[in-house]
Amino acid sequence: MITIIIVEDTKEIVQTITRIIEQEDDLLLLASFDNAEDSIPSIRKEQPDIVIMDINLPGMNGIECIRSLTDDCHHTQFMIFTIYENDEKIFDALAVGANGYILKKHVHEKLVDAIRELHAGGAPMSMSIARKVLARFNQKKTVLDLLTKKENEILLLLSKGFLYKEIATKMTITTGTVTQHIHNIYGKLHVSNRTEAINKFLEGRK
Repeated sequence: MITIIIVEDTKEIVQTITRIIEQEDDLLLLASFDNAEDSIPSIRKEQPDIVIMDINLPGMNGIECIRSLTDDCHHTQFMIFTIYENDEKIFDALAVGANGYILKKHVHEKLVDAIRELHAGGAPMSMSIARKVLARFNQKKTVLDLLTKKENEILLLLSKGFLYKEIATKMTITTGTVTQHIHNIYGKLHVSNRTEAINKFLEGRK
């Protein structure tokens, strides 16, 4: 059973998604929320398989909400569900940890398949979004060639929401060594914080 939480402020869309989910035997809707702030405690507690997240929400937006949850919800995958097709929104969402990006106009024909694909380890995207990601890949020369293999591995784990201590355990090195590697990464990429480093890392992998 794939467990799901919806964060969406348009009542009619919530009703549509709910009807779609309830028709499928392998999907279970745990809860829905019309704002990010109220959803955060429930998502942390329930650790659902998938959160269907709108971007344009009252108060905290969906991208900020995902950013606040990724360190605490390693099992949960986030699927953006929005009207926005512009590049900035797409790559901001992917940078903070979104695993899929589906446009609302595709709710009926794409949503169920996207949920199952995401749960199976895929990265579902509406066709127009996938094209933009491919276009970015073709336009940009990767910056990751600047980094060593170990620095790339650390940055990959960092982008997945792992803490320094967890990265150290996974790589069998000390937390201090992780910190030094990340300091070196920041210098090579000319960034000053984790978010900027992850942004460049994800852009370099596209």
